[in-house]
Amino acid sequence: MALRFHPFSPLFNFRSTKRSRTVLSRNEVSATSNGYPSSTLTSKQGKPEADIIVIGSGIGGLCCGGLLARYGQDVLVLESHDVAGGAAHSFDIKGYKFDSGPSLFSGFQSRGPQANPLAQVLDALGESIPCANYDSWMVYVPEGEFLSRIGPTDFFKDLEKYAGPDSAREWRKLLDAILPISAAAMALPPLSIRGDLGVISTAAARYAPSLLKTFAQMGPQGALGATKLLRPFSEIIDSLGIKDPFIRNWLDLLAFLLAGVKTNGILSAEMVYMFSEWYKPGCTLEYPLQGSGAIVDALVRGLQKFGGRISLKSHVENIVVENGRAVGVKLRGGQFVRAKKAVVSNASMWDTLSLLPPEVVPKSYRDNIKSTPQCESFMHLHLGFDAEGIRDDLGIHHIVVNDWDRGVDADQNVILISVPSVLSPNLAPPGKHILHAYTPGTEPFEIWEGLDRRSNEYKNLKAERSEVMWRAVEKALGPGFNREKCEVKLVGTPLTHKRFLRRNRGTYGPAILAGKGTFPGHSTPIPQLLCCGDSTFPGIGVPAVAASGAIVANSLVSVAEHSQLLDAVGI
Repeated sequence: MALRFHPFSPLFNFRSTKRSRTVLSRNEVSATSNGYPSSTLTSKQGKPEADIIVIGSGIGGLCCGGLLARYGQDVLVLESHDVAGGAAHSFDIKGYKFDSGPSLFSGFQSRGPQANPLAQVLDALGESIPCANYDSWMVYVPEGEFLSRIGPTDFFKDLEKYAGPDSAREWRKLLDAILPISAAAMALPPLSIRGDLGVISTAAARYAPSLLKTFAQMGPQGALGATKLLRPFSEIIDSLGIKDPFIRNWLDLLAFLLAGVKTNGILSAEMVYMFSEWYKPGCTLEYPLQGSGAIVDALVRGLQKFGGRISLKSHVENIVVENGRAVGVKLRGGQFVRAKKAVVSNASMWDTLSLLPPEVVPKSYRDNIKSTPQCESFMHLHLGFDAEGIRDDLGIHHIVVNDWDRGVDADQNVILISVPSVLSPNLAPPGKHILHAYTPGTEPFEIWEGLDRRSNEYKNLKAERSEVMWRAVEKALGPGFNREKCEVKLVGTPLTHKRFLRRNRGTYGPAILAGKGTFPGHSTPIPQLLCCGDSTFPGIGVPAVAASGAIVANSLVSVAEHSQLLDAVGI
């Protein structure tokens, strides 16, 4: 399971690094700063075309493109920026290699039917990611601070100290209720799903024996619980009589970090899946030794290994629709690139809508997108500093909650901190550390809207709104840290998101609450136009967007080809 802490954070593309990068011709192959080539727009036939065009090289788009290439399709991924990966890319400033996106993962090494979606895609592409393993993070909450370890028993010690007298019993009751139904949440391999009736063959029929066996082993009580997997997790909590405030707050925090909503808005299946990964014996978390950019590099390698192409600095201005069908894209500068079979948008639903000619979009589709609620945006702090004076046992991850009563979704209340260089020292110069702190999808866009990024008003607001992150960093790193001595200080805002990630209002993604709405499927009213990413099922987060990309790729090939791939990867 690759956890969804902050799956979409801003693409920092600072002028100092932008000047140093070579401008790539759109019709040549040239090495990028990440070491993989940016491909030509022209096919083997010498025309600017492909079977399938993917707009955007986020994890969802790369998973989709990589699998399509694995299926033998001529696929072209178009990326507006000069480095692939969208929010998941890494960037280098003065020898410090920062993650701009997710930094807390698990399950890269998992294989088989119950592996997480990203691991299954990497397996299909024949790629792997070297990782460091660890099992804990520091937590700073109003009740105190403690080292939280994953696993079946350690959290009971934290409950004894910081929660009520009934908390251990309630936590055990929760684990006893949801761990048995985790088998149902993980019963169908994500790679087996497709968006048409072929799913009956690739998923339902193929795994019917194992599904029946799973439900038989669960017994009547477990089978009954499995019916709640598509309901809000709060319903399971309420039905079990979980009342301890610390446990309720903790579960809200986990839900919010997973999906941008609290327990009353997250699908039970997501939380149950997380519990099965975090609270089983021998479980660990993983961090890629080369940073989150290593995930992007692996997906690009897989794409190109099977003949797929990725073209950087290829900004899509419009999706071209002829005779009611998506037939390609127009790039900035006017060049048309034809898609012979389909166009796949890895952009958000709002940004995809803006790429379409207004006259071809049904009013109901447009109205539905415009009425979909949005999560808020982010504040970010990227720091590079000397390790001298910092304690040797510093952990990689820290979570700061200032006030439970305000709610974990309140702005300026929860801060996440990652110091990857404690596990992977090569990400920073010798004797140095890198650090990324952020507010997880809680920063209101409204207070930034319309500001001139060059104005003193903007600079002052950055200083004001980043102070809560500075204070959290000082709490986590201790008295040996001095903000004035940082060699790199970068502050990102919702306008950074909007500008560099091309995210409508800098949003984290759709705020769709379980039980009150569902994430859209992958088809659109425009034939030959499909969507993947965090605006589609299964939703927000690294595992979810990887699954969405796989679903779209599977849907664009025959059932026979899909089944052959499942056979080839042994699921």
